[in-house]
Amino acid sequence: MPKINGLFFSTDREIQNLKPQEKRYSVKDKLNNGLFVEVWDSGTKTWHYRYSLNGKQERLVIGRYPDLSLKEARQVRDESASLVAKGISPKKDKAKPKSILFKDYGERYLNEVIRKERKDPYNMVLYLNNDIYPMMGSIPLDQVSIEDIRRTIWRKKEQGYDAAANQVRGLLKRMFDHAITWGLVPFNPVLAITSRQVHKAKPRDRYLSTNEIRTFYTTLLNSRIYRPRKLGLLLSLLTLVRKSELLKAKWEYIDFDNRIWLIPETKADSATGHSRQMVVYMSDQVIEIFKELKTIAGDEPFVFVGRQSGTHISHNAFNTAQKAALALTDLPPFTVHDLRRTASTHLNEQGFHSDAIEACLNHIMRGVRGVYNKATYEKERTDIMEKWSNYIFSVIYEPNLIFFNQVKDHKVR
Repeated sequence: MPKINGLFFSTDREIQNLKPQEKRYSVKDKLNNGLFVEVWDSGTKTWHYRYSLNGKQERLVIGRYPDLSLKEARQVRDESASLVAKGISPKKDKAKPKSILFKDYGERYLNEVIRKERKDPYNMVLYLNNDIYPMMGSIPLDQVSIEDIRRTIWRKKEQGYDAAANQVRGLLKRMFDHAITWGLVPFNPVLAITSRQVHKAKPRDRYLSTNEIRTFYTTLLNSRIYRPRKLGLLLSLLTLVRKSELLKAKWEYIDFDNRIWLIPETKADSATGHSRQMVVYMSDQVIEIFKELKTIAGDEPFVFVGRQSGTHISHNAFNTAQKAALALTDLPPFTVHDLRRTASTHLNEQGFHSDAIEACLNHIMRGVRGVYNKATYEKERTDIMEKWSNYIFSVIYEPNLIFFNQVKDHKVR
């Protein structure tokens, strides 16, 4: 291979200035350590390291320039020279698959798979950072054992979150399935632990009775919990929206004049995988609550302001407030999502139009009725929202007179 005599390099700029010739040529590192850059007639520049082992000349291709900088190429050269000194061929060592730490693989999987497939990877990031990396992030990927998997999943179960533990298992299974595809591991250790062993899903039927509504909200509203969280949990019951839709609410979609709250994107439908917009027809009480929240939020874009300007509150903020209030009562456990079921149950018991109630919940009707019934029930839903708010306030207003008088004193900016 021809070489231009007298040509050396010692800086990145000197490598950048090397021009292609009719034939490819090599230029040597001025440190005289066996590192060369090869310049092809196409203009491509590649690193290689020449060394002698057991009396034979060998050549190791390191990578391309500028993908690999001069500093990085010298580092690879030094590591390779160390192997040569031990009688090990860098070429053969390079052919062996390199084990990576589980956390490094996890970040690669997050960026190359999760972020591309999921519009909102928030929950997956939480599982990785809070539940998976602390348990096995420092273990080489190909050395993760079934016991490591079991300990990680069962730690979540022991915290009392069986459903979340199953989500952790599902994420780990998908990660190792992909690792097999990439040739990083020979088998999937998660398969030794079945989903049924972790969590057997049961249909939830928990809802709050009228007395439970009075007890919980009286306790909540008289507690020292941050006021916007109290108002948020009250809105959850009054509006029938999902928790994620509430915490991401933006002022630009709340129309006080037309008494409408538009939710441009809701949780994806489980059957179709598609999201759809939702309209909430605001009652007098809901409007007053939003006015107070606007006073608190000021010029922030989100109704429920996060710790940093321009952000909304965390995914668990309402959960934490609900659990704190619930702990002050003797009520059986329930979740924030159960408030939707509570509203639906009471509204059906009170004889409202069932299809209109489903529309308030933003549910899609299945079967033939779903195909032919395209009504939005605007009039019925407006009536439902007004009467439902009146009913809830009749249940909890008197014990919380001071609280609601404070709401009325606030005016929208």
